[in-house]
Amino acid sequence: MTHRTRIKICGLTRPQDVQSAVAAGADAVGFVFYPKSPRYIAAAAAGRLIAEIPPFVTPVGLFVNATPEEVQAIVAQAPIAMLQFHGDETPEQCAAIAQAVNRPFIRAIRVKEGMQAVDLLEYESDYRAASTLFTGLLLDAFVDGYGGGGKVFDWSLIPESIAPRVVLSGGLSVQNATDAVLSVSPYAVDISSGVEQDKGIKDAVKIRAFIAAVRTADAVAAAADQTK
Repeated sequence: MTHRTRIKICGLTRPQDVQSAVAAGADAVGFVFYPKSPRYIAAAAAGRLIAEIPPFVTPVGLFVNATPEEVQAIVAQAPIAMLQFHGDETPEQCAAIAQAVNRPFIRAIRVKEGMQAVDLLEYESDYRAASTLFTGLLLDAFVDGYGGGGKVFDWSLIPESIAPRVVLSGGLSVQNATDAVLSVSPYAVDISSGVEQDKGIKDAVKIRAFIAAVRTADAVAAAADQTK
């Protein structure tokens, strides 16, 4: 069966950027609720953007070391469908917050130098054991601080056994999107800085080009499957 790679455009702050992402075919849009991020958006503003999203496009909220009460207050104003934890949250903390707001979650793992494939397998096992609301890992490159740094990590570290379930992030761009999808075969890709004019300000042309590059990879993979 041909796999269609899902695409999330993250760090959205403006109505026109949400519209551009949806029009280009994004499957999910991300809102950053980490006040120290240059892509931060207030809950009320995110709520207004989410109200304009059509059915079957998933609004995702990115959190960094937030308390259950903080997440509950944000979700009350911005009805996100999925949580993305990007800080130092333990499996138990992620599970508790997800349970408090009854939302599924993904866990961002910042891949450090020296990390091994077995580490990623262990992370997935730990979070899956902690909560039935866990849906998968988002793999990003390690940088100082929290959030995306536009850096690429060694994709060969990703075990083949979990690649079909992961969200690939970190340094993705129009230039490397096709290669990334063909190399890893992830369930989804997540991009922020790679489709920006400036931090928090997206570029509609880059969004369309990125999504087209991912679809090119899907087409190449499908053609290869047919020849097997």
